[in-house]
This record gives sequence, structure tokens and C-alpha cells, in this order.
Amino acid sequence: MAKHTEPTDPRTPDGMIADAVDGILFGIARGVQRYAILGARALRFMFARPFYARDVIIQMDKIGFGSLPIVTLTGLFTGMVLALQSSVELARFGADVFLGNLVGASMIRELGPVLASLMVASRAGSGIAAEIGSMRVTEQIDALRSFGTDPIKKLVTPRLLAALVVMPLLAIVCDAVGIFGGMLVAVFSIGVPPDAYLRGVWSTLAESGFVMFIVPRDFVGGLLKPLVFGGIIALTGCFYGLYTTGGTEGVGRATTRAVVTASVLILAVDYLLTQTLLAVLPPLG
Repeated sequence: MAKHTEPTDPRTPDGMIADAVDGILFGIARGVQRYAILGARALRFMFARPFYARDVIIQMDKIGFGSLPIVTLTGLFTGMVLALQSSVELARFGADVFLGNLVGASMIRELGPVLASLMVASRAGSGIAAEIGSMRVTEQIDALRSFGTDPIKKLVTPRLLAALVVMPLLAIVCDAVGIFGGMLVAVFSIGVPPDAYLRGVWSTLAESGFVMFIVPRDFVGGLLKPLVFGGIIALTGCFYGLYTTGGTEGVGRATTRAVVTASVLILAVDYLLTQTLLAVLPPLG
């Protein structure tokens, strides 16, 4: 015979804790559902008229060109520090000549895509949340609806499409500048010849194999990651912007939450993508 369990009295401490936990879990589930619906609608609107091409170009300029300086500086100093730190350990084994291999593999496989995405999430993701959040609290989004314009198609889809296009390009810039920064340290501080450094970079990519005999496998992974990260940055910024409440203070909260959430999602998804890429495109030999 099943034992009958009495419901927890909400007036007791245990009941209050149970209600709080239920409320938090319900809030998380509702947030995930809204996020997924927002992403699905934004993707569907990419293939439906009108296309708002001018808005996409404006957002590409804001997200891509506007983030170029900070991504360039991040890549440069990351490559320089990586080369400097690695040279200390490599020198113990007389393996300075392999500095190019290490810097090239680290930048293209991991550091370039992730660091570029984190910088864009901080700069452009916060800007997206603040801009749409301000429109939300000043009722401009309600005005769009009153004119028969879908806010998701007008505001979210152009930003998502722009981020999907520019993030792989920014990651390539971060990779290239990081490898260049590492070469500066290798040549002028450690004494590695530039041709030996560059041969090390290329040999690492070539040894990992090619996709369709053309593109190095590491390069494919280095482009797939920022593509996914770009979608996360745009959707997260738009999500918190669209659900902003509480006036100007609410806009500040939405901006902070957008940056924190996008950064955590980027790091978590990076782990899952790395596992998937290692399974689908395993390194040779």
C-alpha cells in the first residue's frame, strides 16, 4: 500500500524553501523555452520577406567593424604572452623551434575563436541588450507592433544574421594577429628564425589533416565555433533586451545579464563543440 505524503505547509520554513525552489526551476524552464522560441523564429524569418538588408549591413558594421580594434589587440597580446610563456618550458628541452607549432595550434583551435567571441559578447552583446532594452522600456517595440511590424523580424533577425557572418571573420583576424604577435616574440626575444616559426605553424595544421584535401581540419573547427558563438551573442543580447522591465535600471540589469549569460554559454558550448569535433574530425595518427 502506497504511503500517503502530506503536502508541505507553505507557512513553515520547509514550505517556503520548497516554494522558492519551485519558483526558480519554473523561471529557468520558462526562460529556456522563450530563448528557444526566439531563436527558432529569428532563424525562420531569415528566409521570409521583407529581408531588411540595410539593417543587416548596419549591424555588421556595429558588431564586426566596431569590434575589430578590441579583437585585434586581444589576439596580438594573447599570441605574444603565449609565445613568451611557452618559450620558457620549451627552452628546458631545447625545443624552441617548435614555438610556431604551439602558438599556431593554440590560437586557431581554441584561443582565437573563444577570446574573440568573449570580446564581442562584452562589447556588441551588451550594446544589443541596451539598445533593444531601451526600445522596450520606451514602448518603441509596442509601436512597431502597432504598425504591423514583427519586432523579432525587424530587430532580432538582422542582428543574428550579421553576427553569424562577422564572427568567423573576426576569429580569423584574431588568429592571424595572434600568430603574428607570437612571431614577434619568437624572432626578437627568443631568436627563432621567422621562416622556422611559420613552417611550424603550417606543419601543425597540415599534420592534423585536410577536409576534402583543401582546408586544414583545425581551420574548419576554428570557423565553426565562432559561427555558433555569434548566434549565442546575438540571441542572448536580443533576448534580454526584449524582456527588459524596470525602466533605466532594468536596462542596466539586462545588459549585465546578457554579457554574463553569453560568456558562460560560449565557454560551455565550446567544450561540447570540441568534444564533437574530436569525434567527427579526429586528428590523424
